[in-house]
Amino acid sequence: MEDLTNIGRIKELMERYGFSFSKALGQNFLINPSVCPKIAELGNAGKGFGVIEIGTGFGTLTAELAKRADKVVAVELDSRLMPVLEETLAEYDNVSVINADVMKTDLRAVIEDNFAGLETAVCANLPYYITSPIIMYLLESRLPIQSITVMVQKEAGQRLCAKMGTRESSAVTAAVNYYAVPKMLFSVSRGSFMPPPNVDSCVIRLDVRKEPPIKVKDEKFLFRVIRGAFSQRRKNIVNSLSSALGDMDISKENISAAAADAGISLSARAEQLTLEDYGRLADRLI
Repeated sequence: MEDLTNIGRIKELMERYGFSFSKALGQNFLINPSVCPKIAELGNAGKGFGVIEIGTGFGTLTAELAKRADKVVAVELDSRLMPVLEETLAEYDNVSVINADVMKTDLRAVIEDNFAGLETAVCANLPYYITSPIIMYLLESRLPIQSITVMVQKEAGQRLCAKMGTRESSAVTAAVNYYAVPKMLFSVSRGSFMPPPNVDSCVIRLDVRKEPPIKVKDEKFLFRVIRGAFSQRRKNIVNSLSSALGDMDISKENISAAAADAGISLSARAEQLTLEDYGRLADRLI
């Protein structure tokens, strides 16, 4: 098995296939040999599992997943990598590579067609510019997956794994907590990549919930309330929501009354509310 973290090997492949890194696609390939095995081990790549990988690079993580899981389906947007992957993954007969945009891919069909009788996990080294959209696409699709293990920008990982009701929390924190239990796994320095990004990274795992931790009357409205509250996070909850919900003809007085009825201080800001607080407030507003 070849070492796909070896810089000399990477450069040789790049030259032979005429490949260059794309800034537009946020391509940074791992050259730290310890990282991908840890992602695979902590990301539920094991016997009885099928793994969807998002973004392959030259196949460094793909190979580690293939050594452990029963089946791996990798979704890679960059068509220039297809001939490279045919070479670097040639020894693994349990890997399929789909040249597609994961946001436009029917992942439910991928799971049904490839992972019959297997549990499913997702592993990925995500481009920083599209981290949250991909994670929310996976969660909102309510796919039959156990976990999502991803490498993200460290600041984004801290926000995704923040505790609700703290200064670090955000609208995406609330959404992630609604669908999954987030956990910070380990940090990855910028020197672990080629080319090195300008920031450090971390690996997080989202263990997908079978049921949300709260029950609400209208899930869509709950997330509208959350986004509205965080849209002007320096303002108190009443003022931020009166602006965000203006098109729904919900007055500031009604918001104040709903907040008081839900046991929420009228001076509280978005970051101070828990997911349960938002659930009670949304139910009273609706």
